Amino acid sequence: MGQQVLRTMVPGTNPLKALAQTPGVVFQSDDPQGVDTYSVNLYMHGFAQNEIGMTMDGIPLGEPVYRAYNGLNPVQAISSENVERLDVTQSAGAEGAASTNNLGGSINYVSSDPKDRMGGQAAQTFGSNKMYHTFFRFDSGALNKTGTKFYASYMRNETGKWKGGSDQFMQQVNAKIVQPIGQDSKITAFFDWDNLQQTNYQDYSPYWMQHNGTGLDNFIGTPNGYQNAYNYAVGHGLPSNVYDARDSSYYDSTSMSYDYFGGLTADLALTNHVRWKTTIYGHEELTRGTYTNPYGCGSNYYIADPTGTSADAAYCSNNRVGLNGNPMFEQTKRPTDHRYGILSSVTYNVAHHQITGGVWYENNKYVSDEYGYAVPFPKEGQMWDQYGNLPSGGRELWGQTYNTNTFTAFVADTYHPVHNLALHFGFKSMLNTTRVGEDANYEPFTGVSAITGGESLTTAEAFMPHISADWTFLHNHELFFDISKNAHAYSQSGYNLTASPMAVSQAAFNDAKSSLRPETAWTYAVGYRYHDRLVQGSIYAYRTNFSNRMQQIVTGGTVSSLLSEVRNVGGVTMNGVDAGVTLTPVRGLAITNSISYNHSTYDSDMTASGITYGTHGKQVVDYPRLMYKARAAYNWRNAEFYVDAQYMGQRSYSYTGDYQLPSYWLTNVGARYVLGEMGHYNKHLSFMHNVTFAFNIYNITDTKYASTVGQNGFLMSDPKGQNQSILLGAPRQFFGSVKADF
Repeated sequence: MGQQVLRTMVPGTNPLKALAQTPGVVFQSDDPQGVDTYSVNLYMHGFAQNEIGMTMDGIPLGEPVYRAYNGLNPVQAISSENVERLDVTQSAGAEGAASTNNLGGSINYVSSDPKDRMGGQAAQTFGSNKMYHTFFRFDSGALNKTGTKFYASYMRNETGKWKGGSDQFMQQVNAKIVQPIGQDSKITAFFDWDNLQQTNYQDYSPYWMQHNGTGLDNFIGTPNGYQNAYNYAVGHGLPSNVYDARDSSYYDSTSMSYDYFGGLTADLALTNHVRWKTTIYGHEELTRGTYTNPYGCGSNYYIADPTGTSADAAYCSNNRVGLNGNPMFEQTKRPTDHRYGILSSVTYNVAHHQITGGVWYENNKYVSDEYGYAVPFPKEGQMWDQYGNLPSGGRELWGQTYNTNTFTAFVADTYHPVHNLALHFGFKSMLNTTRVGEDANYEPFTGVSAITGGESLTTAEAFMPHISADWTFLHNHELFFDISKNAHAYSQSGYNLTASPMAVSQAAFNDAKSSLRPETAWTYAVGYRYHDRLVQGSIYAYRTNFSNRMQQIVTGGTVSSLLSEVRNVGGVTMNGVDAGVTLTPVRGLAITNSISYNHSTYDSDMTASGITYGTHGKQVVDYPRLMYKARAAYNWRNAEFYVDAQYMGQRSYSYTGDYQLPSYWLTNVGARYVLGEMGHYNKHLSFMHNVTFAFNIYNITDTKYASTVGQNGFLMSDPKGQNQSILLGAPRQFFGSVKADF
């Protein structure tokens, strides 16, 4: 997926949102640009984003989840304007991808190279809710006879939240240098620095949407917000008809991170037939996430004086965190990630074969700690800055340190017996070992005597094959098939946060340990494509058999009583088919329609907390069975117009499927106009090229819908939709932008 598609999006938009225009791909976010890392969620042919391998120029980005434990979100790795294209392998995946989680496909972000001529680009976007996106890039051009060249860019994206208060901010610096060597070799270096400061949206439940609309949000940035948050914490002014109303709004929920990420690559043509490519890379990340927990007093919900004075401290006898007696406290996660690695591969072209082999090694130290900090009573002062320095004191509530060593190797051969037939066979081997230690456990808060520590888990898969064939016949017709086995190494996270088998109590780990196995998947895919001037069509069918599916099972629907287990829930069987057609009846006009059907069900019933639930044959959570997408785009001279629409079918909101999120339609429109060379209009403006104006409207019908789902896990049964684990999609938003090359 190249620039032709990416450029139609609002500048700064997550490139994965463009990928969602293709059949079988779902992209969800609570913001229209798709850059809120808390809410970004991707599915591709039924595989969730934590099951899709992601790399940038081949460098592993790890498991792309919120609070990533072995990498970073792609939007933090590279500015969207610097993305040349996405190379995507669906379902079966690519055995050469440097990933330990690519059960179902891989996505490689390819960064653009510096330009041969000195120049630059400047772009500015304005949008709803005081959205500003600024991008500058300078290209050095060739600096000497050897062709040395580089670019450096700066991006700043800031937008007010579309509901509630505060904003979401990100800034980023990218730099890349290319040193050609001879005619067909080069050394490149890439660097990324980013700073993310995002105030998150309130987690919702379907029950809230039905009874209180879509206006509830955290109080930060709103008039009298801190006092109002305190009133909620002590039980005053709560909204009616809301399940666990004290849990309906907090003072804040924020995310902040700093990343230093980069790599050095030597891509060398050793002979006319042999190419050797080696990359060394490193990544350091400091993250902080906060929210103002109103349950500091445990079950003692109500305090006599709602105005908030220190005299109330004596009432908070059941103090979960042992701070100043305020029912609110700032719960702060402070994970860090330190990872370094090397990749090396050799490609040998001989006769009709392209033979490739490679290895990858990485060491990753992930420290995940959570602290509780006292906050003042309203009459004693205001909340401190969540993005500034942390206050003194505080208590470590829990902490874990993971150390992981990963080694993979692969060999592949693509054979062309005739020019229109490719036969491929390869396999991948993986050895991944993680050891976890317990750094801290404050039992009054966690409620358990110990969290997992002094344990290790190993994923060892010696032979994971990949077999495929591609046959082009009758000039415009293509047939292909793919068969592969892939494995997902055990995930990591902070205590009770995700489906990590070691992010639980020691007792829960001991109980599940004997049944833990690495999750694996066999995928079988077959497809047909047709292409000519008037019609381009495809049909793609796939089947996946998951084994040892790891699932986070939540018991209790509120923060005050939330517990989780991580279980091997057995197998999942997935069958799906996509069909798409693009018509180009006249020059410049393209009309695309696609439909996707996915039947993905659990193979057996599940047991949680000693209770067995009837999940056998039920559709997996969050992924719709039916999707339909349509797009019409028209280019006329220097103008381009498009409209796209997407239908999202019902999604299961619990493992038993007793609550279904409703289906919805989402429609976007946009227009671009390229003025071209400004010297044609005024000779004094001849230094400006490709001046482009664009206008986009997101969600033009102002649909109210549940976007991201499951960020706080799923309940086994939830007939009323009371689990607080959805984020709402943004309402109608407008964007205008201007861009110029120099």
